[in-house]
Amino acid sequence: MTETPVENPVETPAPLPPLAFSARTAASHTVTYRVTHTTTYTYDDSVSSSYGRCFLTPRDLPGQRVLEQQIMIDPEPTDRSEGTDAFGNLDTFFHVTTRHTQLTVNASSLVEVDPLDEEITGCPAALAPWEDARPLGQAGLGDEMACQYVLDLRPPEIGEAVRRYADEILTPGKPLVTAVEELTTAIYTDFAYRSGSTSVATRVADVMERREGVCQDFARVAIACLRSKGLAARYVSGYLATEPPPGQDRVIGAGATHAWAAVWMPGDLWLPFDPTNNKFVDERHVTVAWGRDYDDVAPLRGVIYTDSTSSTIDVSVDVAPLD
Repeated sequence: MTETPVENPVETPAPLPPLAFSARTAASHTVTYRVTHTTTYTYDDSVSSSYGRCFLTPRDLPGQRVLEQQIMIDPEPTDRSEGTDAFGNLDTFFHVTTRHTQLTVNASSLVEVDPLDEEITGCPAALAPWEDARPLGQAGLGDEMACQYVLDLRPPEIGEAVRRYADEILTPGKPLVTAVEELTTAIYTDFAYRSGSTSVATRVADVMERREGVCQDFARVAIACLRSKGLAARYVSGYLATEPPPGQDRVIGAGATHAWAAVWMPGDLWLPFDPTNNKFVDERHVTVAWGRDYDDVAPLRGVIYTDSTSSTIDVSVDVAPLD
């Protein structure tokens, strides 16, 4: 019997059609979504014990309200608990002791999302020089929780290529909101979206060199650039509602998880932005969890005890607007 780690890989939605930087959509309004995220693991031999931890419950936030939520696990876990991690995310732990060759985790949520609050992009902190947004930049402006988002990762992600890229955009005295817009557009323009070109283990340095990747790569590049300047930036996981091409029906279950970034501002405000789609985060984005990097908020990971030598993972995500 062997102990095998399992993980729900990141599925990334194709980016929206090419667009200039957008602070909000053309017809912004509050939208209610039914979000369904189903992960099925299938093994070629029985699993005697399966431990799992998942971040699949959207957060209640200003501008986002969770109206319903449930996570169903089959086989039924022997032990299960819900809690809150150090970043305030809702997580679920489970232990399945029933022998099985297939494990299914289904998360369903009803979430109401508001458009981007223009007071965030137009507030004094956003319009002030970006240097003023350093959590440790000025006496009295420090924020202990924000400071952890300034620190580089281990192994380090802030290399020379990141520093040069950030230097070109975050020039002295530039308003923070302008710097974020320009960084978002630069990544959108300079990096090619190519599904399957990277994995969750790909380093930022590799993405900088290849100039290609998917949503989590672009979010991590933006975060590394901001941290290289002493700014606090966090990795955000969630979902993106996309519309089908004109004349085509929406394909149920064809969605995917998504990732973006957010930068801290004095007053404990966060400005979220999406480099994959060259825009600030708006009512198309459903926020699930945030942390320093992907490893803090993986949708689903765990350990199984089995003699199985192969397995398959099937992930289905659907973000259906109810309006």
